[in-house]
Amino acid sequence: MKNKKLVWIIGIISAVAAISAALTAFFIVKDKQKKDDEELMEYLDSSIE
Repeated sequence: MKNKKLVWIIGIISAVAAISAALTAFFIVKDKQKKDDEELMEYLDSSIE
């Protein structure tokens, strides 16, 4: 009984850690893509002028 609780607790902690890591990676990639798009727009604007 005690061993099953420990397995559940470790499983839940692992799941939360995996989800938070995935969300962090997603937001980092999204932010980088936004910065790249802004730089591209600035480059295009300056090349048109």
